[in-house]
Amino acid sequence: MAASRIRLGFVGLGYITGAHLRGLKILRERGVDTFEVTALCSRNRENAERWIERGKGPAPLPAVSAWPDDPLNARDVWVRDFQPAAPKVYTDHRDMLADRAVDAVVILSAVSAHHTVAGDALDAGVHAFIEKPFTLTARAALRLIEKAEARRLTLGVAENLRYFESTRAGGWAIHTGLLGAIQMVVSGGVGNVWSPDLIVARTPWRHVKDEAGGGGAMDIGAHLFDLLRYQCGEIDEVMALARTIEPLRVTRDDAGRIVDQVHCDADDTFFALLQFASGAVGNIVFSWAGHGEQTHFEGGGAIYGSRGCLKAGRLILDGQAPVEAVARFREEADAADRARFFPHGVTDAFALELLEFISAVEQGRQPETSGVEGLKDIAPGLAILESSALGRPVKVADVEAGRVEDYQRSINARWGIQ
Repeated sequence: MAASRIRLGFVGLGYITGAHLRGLKILRERGVDTFEVTALCSRNRENAERWIERGKGPAPLPAVSAWPDDPLNARDVWVRDFQPAAPKVYTDHRDMLADRAVDAVVILSAVSAHHTVAGDALDAGVHAFIEKPFTLTARAALRLIEKAEARRLTLGVAENLRYFESTRAGGWAIHTGLLGAIQMVVSGGVGNVWSPDLIVARTPWRHVKDEAGGGGAMDIGAHLFDLLRYQCGEIDEVMALARTIEPLRVTRDDAGRIVDQVHCDADDTFFALLQFASGAVGNIVFSWAGHGEQTHFEGGGAIYGSRGCLKAGRLILDGQAPVEAVARFREEADAADRARFFPHGVTDAFALELLEFISAVEQGRQPETSGVEGLKDIAPGLAILESSALGRPVKVADVEAGRVEDYQRSINARWGIQ
């Protein structure tokens, strides 16, 4: 181990934990020795104990979905796979902070706990890295950003999609002008593995407004809008409709029996028109509902420019044969850019986002996916919900600044967010 390293504490040890621990294991295997996991914290002690050591503790969590690459299914990794010392287990993050057991926290809890745990950490002089969506509301995000700035602490959001090679390749193609001026974006579809009425990722809180801030507009929107912002620039205005098509969602066992259910008041469907600051326009459709057959844009959608489009990972430029964007990126992108995007040759997105956060803590700066970026990622999704509630277009900047929060007002009141 390095003589001085960042002590990490994980708070909330649910399904996504394995993907983060696997990321740390990859970093260690690539020679990154600047961190150690010193604490695991969960209200349910067993949730923490199952991640300590291979072959010991409670059984691993069951698979969430049949998709083998789903990061929520990452199970075959434990803390002691990549470090000799076992972390201390806590059932209250306040005890962990009082013990001064960590320098930084990785918050993987339900969204409703993000602002409380991160706020307590920042108050204790501890850096914070928060799984997306960043916070329940824009106001909650603003308060965390203000605390981090006042205390000169690092605050980041775990937005792994930003670190995918396909995301970097698409951004490179657009930013170097291969597509020309961006004109239009189409994205989304109706139906997925959770349709028409399954509890998404076996986590009922995702369907409760006060627990998640919103449904698909927040959970999927955080990923989608981080990608669109990175590749196409800021979104200026949103006009949208959001609905809860399936008011009751369930989890069924292998025999088809209902073993869990939740009454939903968060959106499972939205239709949104976007106006980008550049003048480009977009049409986004999303639904976790939908009986019968699913309907999707090919490859999830496309970005159209004045010289061609980026569709399903392919660059289809006027007068040229289609080519994979990643292949062209590998051939033509500057070596310094590739090294900056993928230090130590790491390509795992969870490893990269964690490395960027740890490096930011070491260097006394904010990470690329900072708290400010976390706010900007949830603001378009909140704008969808505000627009639907108000029945009119909404400026994203007004949502970011807390000037429009009719939809969010009850959430802020519920959690005492000032």
